[in-house]
Amino acid sequence: MKNPKIKTHLIIFIFAVLICLAIILSNWKSGKFASDQSYINLLREANESISNKYVDNIDAKKLATGMIDGMLTSLDPHSAYLPPESFHEMEIQLTGEFGGVGIELGMKEGHLTVVAPIDDTPAFRAGIQPNDHIYKIDGAATHGMSITAAVKRMRGEKGTPVILTIVRGVPAKQMTFRLIRNIIKLKSVKVRALEQGYAMIRISQFQEQTGNDFKQELKDLRTRNNGNLKGLVIDLRYNPGGLLGSAVEVANCFIGNNPGNSLIVSTRGRMQQANQDYQAALGDKEPNYPIVVLINGGSASASEIVAGALQDHKRALVMGKQSFGKGSVQSIFPLPGKGALKLTTARYYTPGGRSIQARGITPDIEVENARPVNNDAKKDMEILEKDLKNRLEPIEKERNENSQLMKLHSVKGEPDLVKDYQLKRALDLLRSINMLREKGLTSTK
Repeated sequence: MKNPKIKTHLIIFIFAVLICLAIILSNWKSGKFASDQSYINLLREANESISNKYVDNIDAKKLATGMIDGMLTSLDPHSAYLPPESFHEMEIQLTGEFGGVGIELGMKEGHLTVVAPIDDTPAFRAGIQPNDHIYKIDGAATHGMSITAAVKRMRGEKGTPVILTIVRGVPAKQMTFRLIRNIIKLKSVKVRALEQGYAMIRISQFQEQTGNDFKQELKDLRTRNNGNLKGLVIDLRYNPGGLLGSAVEVANCFIGNNPGNSLIVSTRGRMQQANQDYQAALGDKEPNYPIVVLINGGSASASEIVAGALQDHKRALVMGKQSFGKGSVQSIFPLPGKGALKLTTARYYTPGGRSIQARGITPDIEVENARPVNNDAKKDMEILEKDLKNRLEPIEKERNENSQLMKLHSVKGEPDLVKDYQLKRALDLLRSINMLREKGLTSTK
């Protein structure tokens, strides 16, 4: 077979058939089906009918990937077939590194616009500015070009050039920049000083370097505050998750003083390797300053692991809104043709045995955000894992959740009281805890 494309398509098709066969044999051995032959015949006949009778010619690759995708989407919302481009983009998001020029893009009045250049990147050093309109990329006009298409054009191997034509200011001035691509590192950890001794660390996603970056920021915070950090807010709002290992590293900074009670998260599935208990490592931990973890309906997966671990170990108070409830583990299995299989292989459980799946993390203190949103946006924000089609059912491992809620609501009619009401309430809580400690009204243990 000399045509490499046909060979790749055939391999993918055979792989799809093997997956179907494995599922059928598994069900047959467990007694669910009296015979597997009828299902193999069904698969073959469906393929032959589509190949020979569909109104248009369909290539083998489309049928094979369609079969794989159909099998996975029927399982749960997070299992999926990842085509090569999607798989590559997922790898970029998790590693936090790619070859490019370092520009955050957006759309403004239909024009491809620079939101901001990333610090210390080719775009930043060349003088690209926020609100610059990117008129052309390597001579190709961007009118009607999507952000995804523009990003694809600007990314590339380190050391290769890309020419951007920029329109800036009023009256409009056209400028040309020849940029040399470099390795761009997306930092998922950002720090904000709140007041002397108090700070917020925001984690936008759990990438490969998140754990190390988080530990470095903690070290820098202690240095800037003369070694005396009074309180910390860990902001996990709208954090969709990411790498389990990075979540464990973040929680490990605060958990593990008690060697007999150092569990951070456990996973349980059908495969033996899916059954794991992730323990905090021995070593120095952060001092016992008060911590508030902010969550909302956009906090999912790895962010729920961190929130649940700190909550169960009573190392932090969780504040905000109920989290998303994505308590399942997805494993990646590369496929021929540079695609991949993303398959749900386990469920997450907090140190106290709570299933996160379709339940989420319930905040100790529930606080609405005072920022006004329109009805459509609010409706979208309220979609949780439990609302998704085919979602996995929660399974309790040891005990039911038993947390007492204190509800604090923003003052209606005063949405502009503060820009971030939840953050303000978190800072107020940290101050209050320290005041009680200073007056000897609570233990510091």
